[in-house]
Amino acid sequence: MGAELPKQYLNIAGRTVIEHALRAFLARAECRGIIVVLAADDRRFAELSLAREPRIRTVIGGAERADSVRAGLAALKEAAPSDWVLVHDAARPCLSDEDLAALLEGLQHDAVGGLLAAPVVDTLKRADETGHVQSTVDRTSLWHALTPQMFRYEVLSRALAAGRGATDESQAVEALGLRPRIVCGSGENLKVTVPGDLVRAERVLVARNRAQEVGTPTPSPPPRSGGGGVG
Repeated sequence: MGAELPKQYLNIAGRTVIEHALRAFLARAECRGIIVVLAADDRRFAELSLAREPRIRTVIGGAERADSVRAGLAALKEAAPSDWVLVHDAARPCLSDEDLAALLEGLQHDAVGGLLAAPVVDTLKRADETGHVQSTVDRTSLWHALTPQMFRYEVLSRALAAGRGATDESQAVEALGLRPRIVCGSGENLKVTVPGDLVRAERVLVARNRAQEVGTPTPSPPPRSGGGGVG
């Protein structure tokens, strides 16, 4: 990012990125608790007013994503094996209430769980080692993985304990031979990675705030046929 602060503490649309990321969960009564996983030297989260929210606890994470998620799971000592755990990136500030509701509803009876994902709409190219196009990739069944990713506590714990170097929770669950379900989400649920993403995220959040002020929903991209849930 090239910023003085970690990206989750940068300010957009009047709040920090991480405050936006937590908002949709705090708005739901069925959210029993939130574990925020922090770096060992993080002193900024405690300064946020959100840190005093009674449903939020913090733990120290690890070097890799899987290490941090394992630390969060270990803090859920009261969780039953079939309880739902949702893992969300602190750098995704644009999760909408509608997408979160769709994920919860779409997976409520699933034995394993799944994730929000957006269908790939761009033409994809596979290149060779010289940087020349080798082929055009069929995008029909390709999806951008988003978060939250939502799994039964026992399933996710077992998947991460296997420690197979997965880059997200779904991949770890897939390594057990299970098939997470895809719930179609909006491409607006972007991850802040480079400076331009802050501009895009603020544009999304400001538009939503304006729409709520006038009482009209913001339009979402139409889901691709069959995108409501893919086994």
